[in-house]
Amino acid sequence: MAIDNILKAARERARQMGLPYEGALLPQEAYQIWKEAPNAQLVDVRTRAEWDWVGRIPGSTEIELLMYPGSQPNPAFLAALAQKVGKDAPVMFICRSGGRSHNAAMLAMQAGYAECYNVLEGFEGDRDASGHRNTQGGWRAAGLPWSQS
Repeated sequence: MAIDNILKAARERARQMGLPYEGALLPQEAYQIWKEAPNAQLVDVRTRAEWDWVGRIPGSTEIELLMYPGSQPNPAFLAALAQKVGKDAPVMFICRSGGRSHNAAMLAMQAGYAECYNVLEGFEGDRDASGHRNTQGGWRAAGLPWSQS
């Protein structure tokens, strides 16, 4: 699918979901935009523990939204984002399942980032009937690039 069509679908999803930021992307769509759109950035807002123990997305920008341990807000989140991502770049946020990345997209939009997107389903997706992640939805289940320590 062409980037323009992906972005149009993402904007329509955001409108249907009542989201105030630019759009909501599926993992495969986010990957295609990240690889093909000029200056597009993928920002992984999970914790250091998740990157180390669950897996990383090679080449993504890693900035904790909530710090481990304790899940306290990272007071340097926006400053770190400003150092690593230009405000005019399309920026896609990903977390475990889409919640923290939604909050990161909101914060970035409020801070003046023009094109903020949430990656729906996140890195691990939702829990399946057995209570496990990584089987339905998410970056890993989609077969997109990732690595583990």
